[in-house]
Amino acid sequence: MIGVVNPAPNSFVLLQVGERRFALPANKVAELAPPVRLHQFPHTSPLLAGVIVRRGHIVPVYDAGRVLAGEMLSAHRFYLIARRNFDKTAELSAIPVKGECELAIGEMQPRLSERPAYVRGELTVGEETIDVLDFEDLVNSQGAGGDGSGVTEAHP
Repeated sequence: MIGVVNPAPNSFVLLQVGERRFALPANKVAELAPPVRLHQFPHTSPLLAGVIVRRGHIVPVYDAGRVLAGEMLSAHRFYLIARRNFDKTAELSAIPVKGECELAIGEMQPRLSERPAYVRGELTVGEETIDVLDFEDLVNSQGAGGDGSGVTEAHP
């Protein structure tokens, strides 16, 4: 999957992190890439797992499992590469995903107030309610645990 060309405003990519499924707006997703070598280096950013080289670009990889599932993801099948915006500049960033990804269309409902800031809303797919993630807030939630660890409680 190399990005979603002209995605509908109500289309989402469903992804699996840990044992749960989440959604990202399809217009944020650039690519679903196979696992490649993760280059690690000394750093102090809690969620940064390392970087991958994809299509000639260095792409930071964030271990979203620490925030979303409360655990580091040691096994994954793909990297979901998404666009992040910094002022007027876009940058690619990746998160490891465990299972297959799929495209879904639906109306996102507003976020409940008790949900973390990185949850934009909810999407109902069949009988399942799936949290829709705000990719920028997710990656920036490194201190979300309150203890500086970057780990926060997983919400069912």
